[in-house]
This record gives sequence, structure tokens and C-alpha cells, in this order.
Amino acid sequence: MPSFPEVRSWRPSDTIVSGEHDLALRVAVFPTGWNRAIARQTEVKVERRDLQAPAPRVISVPIGRPSTRVKSFYFAEPAVGAADCVKEQDAGSAKPQGSEGPRTCTRVKPPGDVIKLEDRLRYVLQPSLESLLESRSLSFPFRPFPYQWDGIAFLYPRQTVILADEMGLGKTMQAITAVRLLLHGGEVRKVLLVCPKPLVSNWQREFQVWAPEVPLLVIEGDQARRRWQWELSGVPVKLANYELLHRDREVFECECESEGDGSGQGALDFDLVILDESQRIKNRAGATSQAAQAIRRRRAWALTGTPIENSHEDLVGIFDFLVPGYLSSEMAPRGMARAVRDYVLRRTKEQVLTELPPKLFRDAELELTPEQLETYKLAEDEGVLRLTELGHSMTIQHVFELVLRLKQICNFDPATGASAKLERLEADLEEVASCGRKAIVFSQWVDTLRRLSGHLKRFGPLEYHGKIPPRQREAVLQQFREDAGHHVLLISYGAGGVGLNLQFAGYVFLFDRWWNPAIEDQAVNRAHRIGSSGPVTVTRFLMLDTIEERIERILQEKRDLFDAVFSSGAGQPRKSGLTRQEIFGLFDLQCPAGPLDAAA
Repeated sequence: MPSFPEVRSWRPSDTIVSGEHDLALRVAVFPTGWNRAIARQTEVKVERRDLQAPAPRVISVPIGRPSTRVKSFYFAEPAVGAADCVKEQDAGSAKPQGSEGPRTCTRVKPPGDVIKLEDRLRYVLQPSLESLLESRSLSFPFRPFPYQWDGIAFLYPRQTVILADEMGLGKTMQAITAVRLLLHGGEVRKVLLVCPKPLVSNWQREFQVWAPEVPLLVIEGDQARRRWQWELSGVPVKLANYELLHRDREVFECECESEGDGSGQGALDFDLVILDESQRIKNRAGATSQAAQAIRRRRAWALTGTPIENSHEDLVGIFDFLVPGYLSSEMAPRGMARAVRDYVLRRTKEQVLTELPPKLFRDAELELTPEQLETYKLAEDEGVLRLTELGHSMTIQHVFELVLRLKQICNFDPATGASAKLERLEADLEEVASCGRKAIVFSQWVDTLRRLSGHLKRFGPLEYHGKIPPRQREAVLQQFREDAGHHVLLISYGAGGVGLNLQFAGYVFLFDRWWNPAIEDQAVNRAHRIGSSGPVTVTRFLMLDTIEERIERILQEKRDLFDAVFSSGAGQPRKSGLTRQEIFGLFDLQCPAGPLDAAA
């Protein structure tokens, strides 16, 4: 029988044996200092090696500039130009000195920022101003001075300009002639001229003399009438004063807002806006400056004899109207001078009028009368004591009140009326009247002028100040000019500091001094200007050992700033005017903490 293999069976045990084994690799960290090395600053080793190699040889090869063929075109000048069309003057009119002479040929002076070739060619090929006037059959009552032709040539092509000639050089005539040329050439059609209210009649007269054919509309009357005048078309030149400009500001703003409302009424804009005595807008935050900037304009001109009165901020304020943002308050005077060089034309009498009679200054240094001295010392001692007691609550207004009080005592003793200035003035006017001459007396206070008028009756005094109605002021000037019995005109700085032509007066007295020398210069130039027949003698009263003498020591520094901006080679000014610190220093007081803004 067959055999079978032996089969053995196996079954796993019911008991399961389990165990745990750690299979992770063990890593040992050795302190190598790597992290600390990464955080450590990299050490850089510098070695300096001096190279003793010889300097390389340089060979210069001059390259000749190739010659360029050019063609020149010249316009033949007419045999008789507008400058030769001289009319006979009235016997009473003042004929400009130096007006006789050879005929001039003045070319237009283009601005330095002209880029387009066609604009450059237009200026280069344009005939002289005399030829332009001749071609348009325009004449003058008498021949302008050469420097006035240069001023017209500077104004005529420019969109933006400041004519900053010294008072008495004929800025009005130059501006009117430039406007006349632009109107006849069709380059402008709507012109707005803004000036101080007392000068409106003066501009009307000057337009009649220099541009009689140009229609001129004076903005005046009630609100409805003025609104109609503003919107009236067909009038090339409109004349308004600064007060009305501020009062009618909504006219410009409303018109601008309604430009796109579909009503068909366009914005009230002008081809040219001229601001006379433009220092009125020097305060950029002021209402007058804001009103001027609201006017839509294509060209903007500014006329002023004092573009800087207190600080360079004045010039920045004017340029905010001309070219907004062009100047900055942070600019240094020399940098500002370079920036405005192509926009500003400034000439002085010494530069252009060599034949103008001299201006003679004499300072009358006087001492207070015994009555004035006693009152002055008492007022000063009590005033300084009161300021000291105020302590930290003392302000610049408190100091100004004391300054003005002391200056008024320097004029007259309030109790007795004694005045050393009046005694000197009466003595000088005796000599003036005996020679048949006329004199102008300036003061900053109307009360002082009225007091002087009572003491000077024998000299036939006339008054011209803010309390004289504007419509009567012209009659006052005419009476002073024509009546030989009136030897003295009592005039305030505010009402007569600008725009008046008083060249028939040979003597000027500054009874009290203004805070700013530029204002005094304007006052003096009312008499020392074109048409003066003889020297102008200027007497400046100054009381010794008083507040007037202390202020005089500081005021000269204001001229330093003006010279730094408008005079070549001038140095950096030390200060920009009477600051708060200087005002407090007049009485040896400590200025409170805060910015030292110009106070005057």
C-alpha cells in the first residue's frame, strides 16, 4: 500500500507579543558659533596704496565752428515817426526835460521764456515801436524819454511783468502807451485797470493825454449799475478801484460758476489786468489779494514803485497774482532776485534822469521844548511801568499804543500845545513864502494836519487827507497849483503818498516819520519828478533822545532788503524790517516767546 507524507499542522499561538522600537536618528548639535557670526558686523579692511604712475598726457585739438550763412531783414524806418509828432504844450503844463534830441529807434524786448521759433521770429522781425506807432497813425503830446521807450518795449510783449520804476518816472504813461499799442494791434480787446480810489481821476486825465482815442469806462455807482458796467461789452478799457474790486468779487465768481450752465453767458474775463500800486495785494491772505486773484485774465501786469516795503513776502504776494506759486517765502533774497530778473523792470532817477534837478535832504534834529520834555518823560515812564506789570500778557498792540503816544507828544504837547517842530516849520515857511515858492507838509495824523492848519493861516494852507471828500480833492490840488496865495499843502501819507503830481512844489517837510522809508520816498517823489523846474529840498524832522531817534536807527535796514533784491551786487540783508523783537527793544523790554513777525 502506498505511503503518504507526514502532514504536520501549525497554528499561531493565541498570545501576541508586541514591542516598541525607536527608529529616529539621533542628531547631536555642536556649538559652532555660526549664529553669533552671522549677527556680527562684517569687518572690512581698507588698505591705501599710492600710485606713483605719471600723469597722463592730454592733447587738445581745437575744432573750428563752421560758419553759418544767415540772411538779415531790416524794415526801413520812416522819415518822420510818431516820436517827432510833437504838439505845442499849454503854458501851464510841465514839459519833460531832456525831451528834445535825436529820434530814437526802440526794438521790442521779448521775454526770456519764448520757446516757439515762430514767436522768436515774430519778435526779431518786428519793426521798432516808433514805426508801429507811425503805421497806426498814433502820436504823442510830447516826445517820451528814451528810458520810457525801453519800458514800453519791455511791457508790450510780456504776459507777466512788474514795472517797478521809482516814483516820478512815468509808469502811468508807459503802461497806457503799451495798452494803446496792444489795442490797436488787436492783441487785446478787454483791459481792466485797478488802482486806489484817489488815483481814479488821475488815470482818467492821463488817458486823455496819452490815448485820447481809447474809450474808458469808470466802474462806479450802486450795485445794480456796477453790475451792468461790468457786463457791458464794447468798452476796451474799464477802470475800477480796489474797494469796488473787493465789493464786487461775487461778480467774477458767479460768472465763472455759470460758465458751463448752458445759459449762453460767458465768463467775465479780461485779456489784460493791470494793478496800479500793486503793493495793495502784498498780503496774500487779505481780501483785496483774494479778489484780484479771482479775476480771469490772460495777461497780468503790476505797477509799483515799492514792490518790497517790509519784507520779501511783499514780492511773493504780488507774484501770487502774476504767476501763482512761482515764488516761495523760503527763497533767499539773491535767489529771488535771479528768479524775477526777467519779470521785473526797475529804474531809478539817478540811473535814467541825469538832467533831473537834485534832491537835497536836510535832517532837522531838534530838542523837545520843556513842556514837551516833561510830558514825554512822564508818559514813557508810566507806559514802560504798565507794560512791565502786564508781564506775559503783554502784546505788540500794547507796545504800539505807547509808541504812537510818544510820537504824538514829539509833535505837540497835549496840554500846552508847545511844539519845537512847529517853531522850526514856521521859520522855514516864512522863507518859502517870501520867495513865492510852495511847500508840502506830510504827517501820518489828520489831527496833526488840522492843528497845523490853525497855526499856519498866514501861509494860506490847504488840506488833503482821508477826511476830505474824494470829489473835492482835485479842486484842492488845482487851487494849490494855480493860486499864488496858497503856499503850503498839508497832506497825509495815506491820501497823498502815491499817484499825485506836485512837481511845482520845491519844498517837502516830513513833520513826523513813517514806519517805512519806502513810504517816505513815495511822499518825497510827489514833488521830485519829471517836470520839476528846480531842486527839491526835503526837510525831515527828528526829535533827539526820543522814540523817533530810536526808530530811525532801525529803519535803514529795510532799504538793505530792497537793495538785495533789486540792486546788483548787494549783500544779504541783516533783517527784513521792524520785528516784534525790535519794537519791544525800543523800551528794553523782553519779547514774549513766539515767531518774530514783521510788525511794521
